[in-house]
Parts: sequence; structure tokens; C-alpha cells
Amino acid sequence: MAIHSPSVAARVAPPIVVFDLDGTLADTAGDLVGTLNAILADEGLPPLPVRKARDLVGAGARALLQRGFEAGRKELTPEHLDRLFQRFMVHYRDNICVHTKLYPGVEAALERLQRAGFLLAVCTNKFEDHSVRLLEALGIAHRFAANCGRDTFPFFKPDPRHLTLTIERAGGSLSRAVMVGDSRTDIVTAQAARVPSVAVPFGYTDVPVRRLNPDLVIGHFDELYDAVGTLVRLAAA
Repeated sequence: MAIHSPSVAARVAPPIVVFDLDGTLADTAGDLVGTLNAILADEGLPPLPVRKARDLVGAGARALLQRGFEAGRKELTPEHLDRLFQRFMVHYRDNICVHTKLYPGVEAALERLQRAGFLLAVCTNKFEDHSVRLLEALGIAHRFAANCGRDTFPFFKPDPRHLTLTIERAGGSLSRAVMVGDSRTDIVTAQAARVPSVAVPFGYTDVPVRRLNPDLVIGHFDELYDAVGTLVRLAAA
């Protein structure tokens, strides 16, 4: 009896595009700062304007809380910070998509990539539950083969294993993967994983993304499909 082995094509994992969430797919600053200001109000402190907190959003809730207390000139002990962090997580979970919006062109870009055979995944330092809830509220959760947060694995960005394990969980090809992000954390993670990166300049970063040496920078999601195609072709060359 002849034994037929699977075709080469059947064994090859599909190409994949992995996205950061905050500042990349969606502008989440309004709801994150809204939660911060709700807590500051409870603590008798003035609100922090979104424009002053925007660059801190990518650094996480603890950094936001610390900045709020610094602006209000009130001491914040490590123990108090821990308690406020837990309150922040609960409030934000319940108010996760009040002001948050997808960036222009996101939905069309995701659809075009999927039609071309790309898997899609999210690799974010948001907690997984928050990421899932937000993408469901935004109506795009079904697009992603994996949605991996900071608590999904024992590692999170900038550890490259957060990215490589996300690719593995989604069933994508590491050698034909592209990371899309908005910050130093995303680009450094991709570089450490030896995955090419596309940066967007409209997210949450303390320095212009071009200075961080991503492989490509796009100004609008309309440019993403061609950018990804270019990087996948170069990787295969």
C-alpha cells in the first residue's frame, strides 16, 4: 500500500500579522485617563488632562496613578499604589469602551489581510480579559486567531517570548510574521524575536517611533497591506 505524506503546502503555517492594541489598533487614552480621574476624584485630587497623560498610557496603570499623585503633590506609598491599582483594574473593566475608538482604516486593513490569507493576532500588555472585552466591544474580536495579554504567558513584552508564543498559539509562521505597534516596547520585542516591525506614529510613545528603528513606518492603516507584503517578501528573499 502506498503511503501518501502531506503536501508541503499543508505543512507550512500561514503568514501572520501581530498587533499591539493600545495606541495601535485603538485610541484607548480617553477611557484609561477617565478611570484614572475617577480614582483621583475619590482621593481628593484634581483630574489629569488627557493630553498630559497620553504619553504615559503605554506605561500602564501604575505609571498613570503615580503621575496623577505627582501632579496633585500628594504622597503615594507602595501599599496605597497597590490598592489603587486594583481599583483601577475593576473600574476600567466596567468602563472599557466608553470613549475608545478604532483608528481610521483598521477594519478595512484587517479584512484585506485576512482575504489575502494572513492570520491575525493581538499581543498586548493589557490583561487578557481586558483585551478580549475591548475587542468584543469594538466588534473585531472575531478577526483574531489569538488574543494574548500580559497574563496569558509567564512572559510579557518586551520579552520576545510573548510575541513568539502568541504566533505559536495563533498557528502562524514565525518566519513570515510581522509585528505592528506604536512604541519602543513593541519594536524592541519584535527586534529581539527577529520579527520585522511596522510602526504607527499616532499612538503612545515617549519618542518619535522613527528613532526606534522599526523596519517601516506607516501614517495610516490604508498603507498596512503593502507594508506587510514588502516585509514578508524581504524575509523570504
